[in-house]
Amino acid sequence: MNSTLNNFTKVILFIALVCNAQNSASQDGTIYPLDAPDEPNAILLGTGGVDDQPASESWFRQWGDPMARNITTATLTPFLPEPEKANGTAVIVAPGGGFRWLSLGNEGWEVAEALAKQGIAAFVLKYRLHPTPQSLDEFTAWMNRPRTAPSESSNTESETNRPVTPQRDLSNQLEDAEAAYKMILKRAKEWGVDTNRIGMIGFSAGAGLTMHSTLNSKIMKLAFIGPIYGGMGAVEVPKNAPPMFNVIASDDFLFKGQFGVIDSWFKAGIPVEFHLYQNGGHGFGLGNPNRTSNRWFDAFVHWLDVNEFFKK
Repeated sequence: MNSTLNNFTKVILFIALVCNAQNSASQDGTIYPLDAPDEPNAILLGTGGVDDQPASESWFRQWGDPMARNITTATLTPFLPEPEKANGTAVIVAPGGGFRWLSLGNEGWEVAEALAKQGIAAFVLKYRLHPTPQSLDEFTAWMNRPRTAPSESSNTESETNRPVTPQRDLSNQLEDAEAAYKMILKRAKEWGVDTNRIGMIGFSAGAGLTMHSTLNSKIMKLAFIGPIYGGMGAVEVPKNAPPMFNVIASDDFLFKGQFGVIDSWFKAGIPVEFHLYQNGGHGFGLGNPNRTSNRWFDAFVHWLDVNEFFKK
C-alpha cells in the first residue's frame, strides 16, 4: 500500500527547518557544534548505510536540545522500567527532524524515560537520514536560507481528504523501523515485553514514519500508534490497523484545519483518540511552559491505561 499522510511530503522540509522554533523563548535558536554524546546502550540494527552520503554523523545543539544529522548507521536504545513497575507494554519512539536530523533529546530520550517511569519498555529509534552539508557552517546557512510557507492552496477540502502517494523515499527508514520491531520480538523475554503489546509513537517526521510503517510494513504488527504533531491528511487505512492516539496544536502550521487522518480511522471503524490543543506550536516534545498541549502525555498514559496496556 503506497498511501501516506496527505500534505506531509509537501511540507516536511519546511516543518523540519522550523520544528523547534516555537520552543521556549529563553532557549537559544543558534546552532552550536556538539561532541557526540556517549550512547552506551545503543544497539546496532545492521540495516546498512546511506547511498551518496559522503559526510559522517555529526551532532549539534539548538533550542537547548542535542540533535544528530547525517546518520548512516541505525541504532535502537532501550529504556527499560524497573522490574517491579514493568507491565509488558513496549513502545518504539521515533524522533523528528524532517528526515534530515533527529531531535534525540526532547523527542527521543526524554520521552523514553517518561514512558519507562510508567512501566513501559521504551526504545528510541535512531534511524538513517537523508544527507545534509558536511560542514556545520554550510548546514547552518542551508537552515537559515529564505523560504516560504506551504501554499494555502494545499488546504482545499478535496486535497485534505484524498490519500496521496508519498513523494519521499522512506525505504531506509522503514527498514530501520522493521529491524527495531524484529529486535524487540527477538529479545522480548530478556526485556520483559509482551509481543502482542508493542506500539510506536513518533514526533513530526517521526510521526510520519510511524504512519508510514503502519500503512506499508508487512512485518510490523503494532498494537497501537501515537503520531504526535504529524501530518493530518487522509489515508487509506489498512485492514486490522491499530488504535491511534493523535495529538496536534491548532497553532501548528502543519494542522491547517485538517482532520483527514482522524476521519479515515473513524470511518474504518478503528478506535481513535484525538487531542487538538489550543496552543503549543510544533516540536514541543513533552511540553513547553504555559501551553495547553503540555498535558498530552498525561492523556496518553490515561489512554493506554483505559485500553489495558498497563495490565500486567
